[in-house]
Formats: sequence, structure tokens, C-alpha cells
Amino acid sequence: MKSNLIQRILTGIVFVAAMVGCILGGAISFGILFLLITLFAIHEFCKLVNKYEQNVQVNTGLCMLGGAVMFLCFFLNEITPFVNGIFIPYLIILIGIMVSELYAKKNNPINNWAYCFLSQIYIALPFSLMNVLAFHSEDPTSVSVYYYIFPLALCLLVWTNDIGAYVVGCTIGKHRLFPRISPKKSWEGSIGGAVFCVVVSTIIAHFYPVLSTIEWAGFALVVVIFGTWGDLTESLMKRHWGIKDSGNILPGHGGILDRFDSTLLAVPATLLYLFAVTF
Repeated sequence: MKSNLIQRILTGIVFVAAMVGCILGGAISFGILFLLITLFAIHEFCKLVNKYEQNVQVNTGLCMLGGAVMFLCFFLNEITPFVNGIFIPYLIILIGIMVSELYAKKNNPINNWAYCFLSQIYIALPFSLMNVLAFHSEDPTSVSVYYYIFPLALCLLVWTNDIGAYVVGCTIGKHRLFPRISPKKSWEGSIGGAVFCVVVSTIIAHFYPVLSTIEWAGFALVVVIFGTWGDLTESLMKRHWGIKDSGNILPGHGGILDRFDSTLLAVPATLLYLFAVTF
């Protein structure tokens, strides 16, 4: 148990350092980081689907290609917003996903299509939307500029929520939040995670007054609510398949989906929130 704890701590330190370093490093390192995360997450998802779903065999390579192209289309659209046809390559991939089943001669083409498109909507789209969080332009007619604070704040708040909910839940957690899906989560832990996040958002507001303190607190609460739903969504998927972790790429922490489950719903939700408070 002690060695496993040390492994989890070391992996967590390296993981956080890599994430923060790449986000602070600029647009290119940010893009490379989340492109790789997108590819690994889709590969992990497709591997699970092909292993645990009966009569389903998705084209992993085509799903990964689609996720990569979608991410790059969003990335290029932010840094070169006046180039027409940026999303055409992704439309070709979508057509390819449909047509490929005509020639694959597999037992369940409907489910294959469904899981392929789920990999795009559930995984590729949220990570692609990180580009919308990261690039901003004061003037709609000018090129967007990379601004790291929103993706960095989202990641910090997701981690804060996880840590706060775990600490408070282990200490005083009694009332189960969602026992059917995740019996260890408690209402006390969720409230504790929210309090931790609001405190961290206040600190962020002090150094980055791009939003007011109240608006940053709202940002934090959106991350808490939708991040928790994202966590529960992946837990439901794993419970359906009867597994504990989505993978083992991160020693002591499981797979990529285990680490980014909260992010997958928090990204589109925070984008909607920011559009609501800034327009």
C-alpha cells in the first residue's frame, strides 16, 4: 500500500507538472499536449468498446484520425480564423466513418457507427473546445491570441474539486451522492470540493481580473457541477463494463479517461458560462 501511495504521488507530480508546463509554455506546447491527450483518450475508449461490447468492432485508427483532425481544425481556426474550408478535412473523415462500414462486413454496423461517433462527441469535441477556451480576440476581425488562464484555471479547479471532495468525503462523508453509480462519493465531499474551488477561484481572481471575483466563483461552481457529472458519466460507463479503471497508462491513477472524465463535461459547460457572462 505504501509503495502504491508513493507511485500515485510521483505520477501525480509528473502529470501536473507536464500539464501546467505545456499550458504555460505557449500555443504550440498547449496544442501538442491536448492533441496527444485526445489521441490517447480515443484509443483507450475504442479499446474498451472493442473488448467489452459484444458484436462491436469500431475502427480505432479512423476514430483517432477523426479526433486528431477535429482538434487541429479547431486549433487552426483559432490561429488562422480567416481561412475558409478549415473544417472540410473533418467532414471527409465523417463521411469515411459512414462509408467504411459498407465494406467492413462486420456484424453490427449500427453500433459501430454509434460508438465511432460517440468517440468524436464525447472525447474529441470537448478537447477540441479547449482551443476556444485558450484563444481570445478583442476584435472579431483580428487574429486570436493565446491566453492560458482559462484552460489552466479549468484544470486547477478540476484537480481542486477532486482533492477537496476526497479529503472532506473521507473525513465526514456520510450521505451518498449517487450510490447506484459511485457509492464512495458523498454530498459532504461534493460540497467540500465546491468550497475549496471557490477559495481557489478567489485567488485566481486576484491575479487575473479578466473576470470579477463573483464571475470566477461562478466559473468554479460550473466546473464543480459539470465536472462531478463528468466523473459520474465515466463511472457509469465503467460500471456497465464491470471495470475499475479505463486503462493503466498512468501508474496508480488508471487511464487517460480516468484523469479527464471531469474535464469532458466541464469544458463545454464553462464555455457556455463564459459566453453568458461576457456577451
